[in-house]
Amino acid sequence: MENFRIIPVGALAVNCYLVYEEKEKLLLIIDPGDDADLIISAAADYPFEQCAILLTHAHVDHIGAVPEVKSRLNAVSVFLDSGDKELYHSPDNHILPYLPPVDGLPPTTAEWNYSSVKLLHTPGHSPGGSCFYFPERNILISGDTLFAGSVGRTDLPGGSFAELEKSIRQKLLTLPDNTVVYPGHGPRTTIALEKTSNPYLS
Repeated sequence: MENFRIIPVGALAVNCYLVYEEKEKLLLIIDPGDDADLIISAAADYPFEQCAILLTHAHVDHIGAVPEVKSRLNAVSVFLDSGDKELYHSPDNHILPYLPPVDGLPPTTAEWNYSSVKLLHTPGHSPGGSCFYFPERNILISGDTLFAGSVGRTDLPGGSFAELEKSIRQKLLTLPDNTVVYPGHGPRTTIALEKTSNPYLS
């Protein structure tokens, strides 16, 4: 059993990540965007004593299964940067007809309590965008900030390309070159590869 798992979920194939911290018996579920049954079934493979949900941002495709996953796994908290709190609760946070607004969303917290994970504030795709860096695993969960050969769109409300580029250059490209980047959609990449070949960062 691997302590790191990728589960593509929903109509937009969001990469939901399960990260199991064995020492703490803690299961982190990152961006449970849809397909709660699939996520919960995968979570059952881990002997966790505590579960928490981490959100890279609040767009509807990344939060759709939050209510059910939190309830059924008794997750202790849902982390979301405060910059996205308004978006999280907005009735306009939808992609109709495919992704309606999410009902029954639980409260979130901006408090960070995970010593094995470094929180990186990366606004641009959304005001409260976050990335999660796991130094011991040499991986970065980049959400919709950085993709393989691309970057997050900034034409949605609260988006800013200037902010996004600043976030990527100052927070992500300064990580070790061999850091493996796992984005919110699509295949993985590395910091080194994006430094040299990403057309949006040249």
